[in-house]
Amino acid sequence: MMKKSLLTIGLMMLFLVDAFSQCPMCKASVESSQSSNTKSVGMGLNTGILMLMGAVYVILFTVGFLWYKNFKKSQEVNG
Repeated sequence: MMKKSLLTIGLMMLFLVDAFSQCPMCKASVESSQSSNTKSVGMGLNTGILMLMGAVYVILFTVGFLWYKNFKKSQEVNG
């Protein structure tokens, strides 16, 4: 079990480099749009970030709700 966890963490660390490479690209994109007085790129990036963040909360809420529903059902059967 411990070996699988370490292997998983190691593989995640390998892919972490790709995630960091996107930040300078986004920063350059926003800086170039600000110099040309168009704010649509920055607003688009902010909207995308909010949607990605919102998706995580929707998934967590759904999992929590389903867990609660199953927990209550098992309590009624056992109780």
